[in-house]
Amino acid sequence: MSTTAIDTAVIGAGAAGLTVAKYLTDHGVDFELFDEHARVGDAWRERYRSLRLFTPRPFLSLPGLPIEIGRFRYPTGAELADYLERYAMHFRLPARMGVRVVSLDRAAEARFRLRLSDGDDVLATRVIVTTGAHRRPVTPAFAASLDPSIRQLHSLDYRGAEQLADGPVLVVGAANSGTDVALEAAAAGHAVTLAGRHPGHVPIDIDRPLGNLISAIFIRRLRNTTIDTEQGRAVRAQNAGHGVMLVRNSLKDLTRAGVVQVGRIDRVEAGRPVTADGTAIDAATVVWCTGSRPELGWIDLDGVVDERGLPVEHRGVASGCPGLGFVGMPFQYSVASETLMGMDRDARFVIDALLGDAAASTAAVARPEAAPEVAA
Repeated sequence: MSTTAIDTAVIGAGAAGLTVAKYLTDHGVDFELFDEHARVGDAWRERYRSLRLFTPRPFLSLPGLPIEIGRFRYPTGAELADYLERYAMHFRLPARMGVRVVSLDRAAEARFRLRLSDGDDVLATRVIVTTGAHRRPVTPAFAASLDPSIRQLHSLDYRGAEQLADGPVLVVGAANSGTDVALEAAAAGHAVTLAGRHPGHVPIDIDRPLGNLISAIFIRRLRNTTIDTEQGRAVRAQNAGHGVMLVRNSLKDLTRAGVVQVGRIDRVEAGRPVTADGTAIDAATVVWCTGSRPELGWIDLDGVVDERGLPVEHRGVASGCPGLGFVGMPFQYSVASETLMGMDRDARFVIDALLGDAAASTAAVARPEAAPEVAA
């Protein structure tokens, strides 16, 4: 066991962490990244294999190194993972991989102390948490009452159709991940039922050049929908707990694939899932695409994490905890904050604030806001 001291610790070496690391490098700050995965990008390698992003290329690249894909092409999760790994190597970003931060608290002289899974401690003047908005699966409490013979998966654990048991499949949650899983299960020969509220659909084909260009306009609107505006604050409140509109899949795609669509699952009776209108659904596998949250239970600092497990912050600067920031959290500043489209701007703000930009720091402390609910 050993104890080391650094200026800034960045917890998480995904896209948000690497973006933060690049700006810290530009500022000449002594820092280190810490990540529990074996390789940079592994969080994306762990997503379902058929995943394709729907962010246009101009918004995919991290600062200083363009992603190498076709002009109108969208990468898979694995391709994005490889890009992130190249990015870390290109800029020689110091990352300690395969090590989990077990706890974060205060040590002597008001420095932060990171206790690591390998037994080492790290002392840091500043800490930026970039562990992601989607780490802890959310499932309804009644999921525990399903018949034990029914296989259950969450979308965070789903990799491919080979994980599905023989027989009918119920996918709960009708947003982008849910429709991806439903279509893949149907293509593999399963009878599929998709349950949940239809979240709406982006009315363009993003996989065509014109649709790709139009989607970039839409994304700019998302980036401009911020908590500084009345519209942004309204959207933040209205979207709490709701999935994102369908971007690539459509109701026509589901119908063509033979996917049966039903209302919300709201209970279990005799071990079977039941919709709000009382229809019992037969399923050999249930895939819960019911949302996820950050996992911040390892932060042992009073007032930093609220009762929902979300950070108490304004624009990523922790309220009442000097030196602590977050990047990549839900609606941290705009609708796009948790995505590649928005974390660059958030990272710059947080770093300026933590490194002593008086205006940003004062604003962040003066206008603290509770974190938004995450889709469930």
